[in-house]
Amino acid sequence: MTEPQPTPQEFPTYRAQEFLPSFLLGWGIGVLITFGVRALADALLTTPCEGRTVLALIVPLLLGPGGLGFTAVNWRSAPRAALGLGLVVSSLLPALYVGARDISALRGSGCAGGYVVIAPAGGESISSLTLRIGESRQLTGRIGGFNVRDYPGEFKLNGQGSATGIVVTVPKTTVRAGEVFPLTVTIQPGSGINTYTVGVQATTVKNGRTVSADGTLELNARPAEGQ
Repeated sequence: MTEPQPTPQEFPTYRAQEFLPSFLLGWGIGVLITFGVRALADALLTTPCEGRTVLALIVPLLLGPGGLGFTAVNWRSAPRAALGLGLVVSSLLPALYVGARDISALRGSGCAGGYVVIAPAGGESISSLTLRIGESRQLTGRIGGFNVRDYPGEFKLNGQGSATGIVVTVPKTTVRAGEVFPLTVTIQPGSGINTYTVGVQATTVKNGRTVSADGTLELNARPAEGQ
C-alpha cells in the first residue's frame, strides 16, 4: 500500500479587490510613520545638525526590510502580503525621497561637512594625478557642501603636500562657497619617486563654530625626463 503524496503548495491567487485596499492601507501606514517620526524628532531635536542624518535614514531602513519580511511571512495571505508590499513602497516614496532631500539640505547647511573639488581647469574632478619630478600642473578647486545663503562669509584656504618637496600653491587666500579658485601642484627637483598626498582645506567660522571643507589628491611622482 503506497502512502499518499503530499499535495504541493500552490502559489496563492491575488485578486485586485482584496489586494489593492490592503496595499493602500500599508502604504498609508508607512506615510503616517514617516511623517509622524519626523514630527516627533522635530519636537525632540534641539540642534539643526545632531541626529538629523539618522532621522533621514532610519524610517526607510525600517519600512523597507520590515515590509519585505512581513510580506515573506504572510505571502499565502493576499491581504497581509499586500499590506507588507505597501510598507515597502512607502519606504521608497515618500520615506527615502524625503530622507534624501533632508541629507541634501544637511550638506547645504554644512551639517554633513564640506569638501573641496579638485579638477583640471574646465574639467571634471580627479582623485589622482601623475607628474614628473620638477613638473608643475595648474588645477582648480571649488568648495562644495556649503551654500552662500547659509555661509555668506569667506573661507580661508590652505594647501599642503605630504612631503617637503610637494608644494601646493593657492594664489587666493580666501574664497566664498561655490567659487572656483586656481591652485598649482609642484613636485620639486630632488623629490623621490613615490606616491604623495596633496591636501586643500577651506575653513570659516559661523556662530562661534569652525567648519571646514577638505579635498585630497593622490600624487604619483615619476622620474624626470632623461633620467
